[in-house]
Amino acid sequence: MIASLSGRVAARSAGSAVIEVGGVGMTVQCTPATLSRLRVGEPATVATSLVVREDSLTLYGFADADERDVFERLQTAGGVGPRLALAMLAVHSPDALRRAVATEDTGALTRVPGIGKKGAQRIVLELRDKLGPAAGDQPDPAREAAPAPAAWRPQVVSGLVNLGWSGRDAERAADAVAAEAESGTADVAVLLRSALRKLSRA
Repeated sequence: MIASLSGRVAARSAGSAVIEVGGVGMTVQCTPATLSRLRVGEPATVATSLVVREDSLTLYGFADADERDVFERLQTAGGVGPRLALAMLAVHSPDALRRAVATEDTGALTRVPGIGKKGAQRIVLELRDKLGPAAGDQPDPAREAAPAPAAWRPQVVSGLVNLGWSGRDAERAADAVAAEAESGTADVAVLLRSALRKLSRA
């Protein structure tokens, strides 16, 4: 198992990045929030999960080991493959998924493209005892502390532009999530997810 990769970010696209390790470029499929933290030409470390199929070997990358572990546990539910598990983590943070499953919030799960009401119910039933408890109602300072306005906005706008949105759309989405940043309860990854949801609904 390849548990992590550390190296220079050689390239980045809408859904993946290439990280050079020992002269070899490794393509890693990532969530938008993870991609927003990667800068081409700079060193980076991502937690990884290797999915083996008859005709392919696909490497998925995550911001940390917890996100990777949740990705792997999500796939133990019937009908959830790696692509859907990645989509779930693109829409919700690991703790948000834990809370949705623990509280049987199927509405939150159906916000993920590809999950209907019956699929959400099955996920709740099969994963109830597998994801573990959320970190708690109090935000984890390491993951949830909001950066100062001067810091979060350029990162969110840059992340959206790098994912293919226009500068005008990115600025509009940043305006739409400003209240969340001011509340002091969201980090850049959470704000980026929220901005993506607003753009998708526009």
